[in-house]
Amino acid sequence: MARLPLLTRLLRQPDPNAPSTTAPSAEPSQPSPPRRRRAAPPPGELRRERRALMRVREQRLRDLGGLALEMYRRDRFRGDLLVGRCAELIGLEARVHELDALLGGTRAQREQRFSARCECGAPLLLGAHFCANCGRPAADDAALGPLDAEPDPTRER
Repeated sequence: MARLPLLTRLLRQPDPNAPSTTAPSAEPSQPSPPRRRRAAPPPGELRRERRALMRVREQRLRDLGGLALEMYRRDRFRGDLLVGRCAELIGLEARVHELDALLGGTRAQREQRFSARCECGAPLLLGAHFCANCGRPAADDAALGPLDAEPDPTRER
């Protein structure tokens, strides 16, 4: 069964007349094969889902405030209803934080620096035979410096 995004699951209204799909089986189940890790969705999809979740969150937050006001106005306070609505909002915010973490990870991967550097300190592209900055021939075993290595200020270009 495919896993639905959180937004779709939250927007679905459960059918109270539907039979329960979680029936206990009498026979022991076979161990499932190990699951493969899915690749992270593209950043565009993550940003779209985040924007949609934020819109739903804002609407639910306004609804929660209106609900609390009406309960106060009618002097019929139902704490269980407010707690349920707050739990939904916390779930939405948790998913937004997950998306932020995923987006931060993809951003860090995109901004990863080159590790092979020329003597002048310029990054060497993979398979380059000459430095694009100074024109020096790249050594076959290009010196791999630390990722945050700075160019040598004493060297002339």
